[in-house]
Amino acid sequence: MTFGFAPSSATSLSTSAASATRVLEPAEWAAAGIPLLRSPREVVSGLHARHRPGPATAVVAVLDPDERVRASASFTRRTSSADGWMLRNVLLAQLRRVIPHDLRRRTPVRTAVLLYCRDGDARWTEEDGAWMWGLRDACTLHGLRCGAYITLTRDGWQVLGEGRGGRHPSAGSAPEPFALSEAPPRIPRTGGAASDVLRRAAAR
Repeated sequence: MTFGFAPSSATSLSTSAASATRVLEPAEWAAAGIPLLRSPREVVSGLHARHRPGPATAVVAVLDPDERVRASASFTRRTSSADGWMLRNVLLAQLRRVIPHDLRRRTPVRTAVLLYCRDGDARWTEEDGAWMWGLRDACTLHGLRCGAYITLTRDGWQVLGEGRGGRHPSAGSAPEPFALSEAPPRIPRTGGAASDVLRRAAAR
C-alpha cells in the first residue's frame, strides 16, 4: 500500500493567487513613482542598435544619472509562463553578470530600464505586468532605481504607464547607425582664465 498526499484545492488556489500578485497593473505601475526618461527615443534607439532584439527578446540596461548606458544585456525568454517571480530571477542574474550592485548606497543613483520586444500591439498584457513586477523587484535586490518598462512591437515602441512612444525603431526595423542613436556629448560648463586658454588653443 502506498501513502501520499494530493495537493488540496486550497493549496492550488493559494499558489495561483500568489502568482497573480506577481503582476503589476498599469495603474499600480503609474502610482509607483517610476522616474521618467528625459530622452526615451534616444535610449530605445541606442539599445535597439546595440542588441538588435527580435520577438521574445528582453534588453535590461543600467543608466547613470545622465541617462548614459553603463551596462546592458539581452536574452531570449525561454518560458511561456507570465510569472513575475521567475522573470525577476532572470533579470537579477543578468544584472549581477554585467554590473556590481549598489546595495551599500542609501539612495540608488543608477536606474535600470527594460526593453521587451514582443508580438502583438502596444496594449498592456499580463506578460507586461509580470515583467514590470520582475523589474521592480530585481532593482530593489540589486540596489537600483526601477526605471521605465518599454515594449517594442511591429507598431513601434511604447513606454508603458507614460503614454509616450514612437514608430521608429520597431520590432521589424533595421537599427539606426550607432552614432545616430547616441546623444551628443555634453559640452562642459567652464569659465574664467582656463576657458580662455582652451578657446585660444582650439582656435589654433
